[in-house]
Amino acid sequence: MGIISWIILGLLAGAAAKILLPGRDPGGLIGTTLIGIAGAFIGGWASARWLDRPISNEFYDGATWAAAIGGALALLIVYRLLFGNSRSR
Repeated sequence: MGIISWIILGLLAGAAAKILLPGRDPGGLIGTTLIGIAGAFIGGWASARWLDRPISNEFYDGATWAAAIGGALALLIVYRLLFGNSRSR
């Protein structure tokens, strides 16, 4: 997959992470989108590095999607912990 595919995957992973972890984020839509893109890269890297699961070159591989969504969820949780959870407002 090329860089454009990873960005598109990151956008979709960010949306999926937002659906799985609803609420208002401190960064809003743009922050969540950037977290999704970074999460896709980090999730793919972590999957290949520590889980010994190389990322497929196919866009529709389930493991690639799971790694991207997992990375986006992890970053979204860390982001909320660091910059405040605005759900209570």
